[in-house]
Amino acid sequence: MRVLGIIPARAGSERVPGKNWRPLAGRPLIDYVLAAAAQATSLAEIVVSSDSEEVLALAAAYPGLIALRRPAELSGAAAPAIDYVRHALAERGDFAAVAIVQPTSPFTTAEDIDATVALLRSSGADSAVSVVEIPHDLHPYKFKTLDGDRLVDYLTEEKGRMAAHELPKVYVRNGSVYVARRETIAAGHIIGPDCRAYRMPRERSVDINDPLDWAWAEFLLSRAADR
Repeated sequence: MRVLGIIPARAGSERVPGKNWRPLAGRPLIDYVLAAAAQATSLAEIVVSSDSEEVLALAAAYPGLIALRRPAELSGAAAPAIDYVRHALAERGDFAAVAIVQPTSPFTTAEDIDATVALLRSSGADSAVSVVEIPHDLHPYKFKTLDGDRLVDYLTEEKGRMAAHELPKVYVRNGSVYVARRETIAAGHIIGPDCRAYRMPRERSVDINDPLDWAWAEFLLSRAADR
């Protein structure tokens, strides 16, 4: 199964301007994922889809990666992700599946990419994604809404279930890796009805969307450097 790796990195970012090429602990943010994708063995080809000159220059300088200029109409904040995936497939030819690796997840490893692709291949599913377990303090059973200043159960009654061992494990997509078969993309989906989950640990499940996420990633990288 030939898999096209796609790293989507458009220019616009309202909460962290210039996020994808801004230095994180001395390296452009996107450089972490470029390195991970380049080391993955499951990707037959890797493209960086972007409308940013800075990102395209970084990609073009990286051995083995293809800088793919994304049309302006596919680069706005409201543009569906499926559109840049279709564009990349149309430009690069015949692939059985795509693996989207998000540049906002700098702790993604080559092993994470390969394992998610392997899960798609072995399961026969139409898609596979990386997930992380939700910590018990954010468990959906604990969600509340307010009636004035009164706490009211939101999704279900908590029934005194407060400790982690009393709660079922719940997972959420961590924004790191998405893999889908070409047929799934052709049907207009990146995540199909039969989607399998590759579990990643919390320490690698950092998805940078705002300045607080950025500060947390810098802290984790500085701590790793001090070891």
